[in-house]
Amino acid sequence: MIESLCIKVPRNAGESTRKSLIELRLLDNNLKIKSSQDYLFIPVSKPIEGLGELGTEIFEISGHENPMLAVPGAYELIGDIAIIDQHEKNALEIANVLLKHKNIKTIFQATSAVSGEYRTREVSFIKGETKTQTIYRENGCKYLLDITQVYFTPRLSTERMRIADQVKNGDNVVDMFAGIGPFSILIAKRYPDTHVIAVDKNPVAVKYLRENARLNKIKNIEIREGDARDEVKGILDADHVIMNLPHSGLEFMDSAFGIIKRGGTIHFYAISHEDDLFEGVTAEIEACARKAGLQVSPLDRRIVRPYAPYQYNICIDFRVSSSPYNKS
Repeated sequence: MIESLCIKVPRNAGESTRKSLIELRLLDNNLKIKSSQDYLFIPVSKPIEGLGELGTEIFEISGHENPMLAVPGAYELIGDIAIIDQHEKNALEIANVLLKHKNIKTIFQATSAVSGEYRTREVSFIKGETKTQTIYRENGCKYLLDITQVYFTPRLSTERMRIADQVKNGDNVVDMFAGIGPFSILIAKRYPDTHVIAVDKNPVAVKYLRENARLNKIKNIEIREGDARDEVKGILDADHVIMNLPHSGLEFMDSAFGIIKRGGTIHFYAISHEDDLFEGVTAEIEACARKAGLQVSPLDRRIVRPYAPYQYNICIDFRVSSSPYNKS
């Protein structure tokens, strides 16, 4: 038995947190995860903010290696297509292992970071069937997409459900950068009395968004193609605004403040350095709020996933209200 730092999380968030810690290289695989009736206590090698409650516990020493650490390299699985990380040097070896899995048909390797106006990345075919279109299933929904024409990551599956859990039937939800629809369609399908407005400027993404609404038999979604600044004009009563544009979302903050209902919630995504995960972004949000005559109250802040060395994709949820200093 040994005392260790740990992350305390609800049991239903345990697997996603464990995988995040593996990606972050923070899981202490020498110790066994502890559980109580409602929580898991996951041992970590150093303190980390934004994944759960940090504390210490007494753990048993593990007698075996975690099989997740034996994965031959970093990759994402989207439907039956695997995309190997661009920095992996042994892509062919990884592909040979992955193709032994009966549900994986095609292997690509990313050859660039996500970039450009439509947030896409370049990929190179490695092995398997020569196709780029697939159907991905997540949280009871189906998504058709072409991996070469739109950006999609399965690593936000838990995050998408977390946001959906905050919505109530009857809410008005605006997804300002909807892509092929993983936030919007999940919410619309789960809450048939919500009104979801899904916006994206990539015409290919919008094509798949419309098809995915049809595939999932969604009727309560309004799809708008174009720049979010223009497409959200006239909306005044959003209960939730989703801003998943982590590299440049602050440029659209004034538009989000213009459509959110007082008391409504904005879910804002950003990329932050580990030396300042949340404070700098929060300060910029607060400055935008003051300029709009509003105030914000943080509800939650969390690491979503690692993005690059020392950088993380984060989310800050905050409630918007009128500023007490705004006399208008």
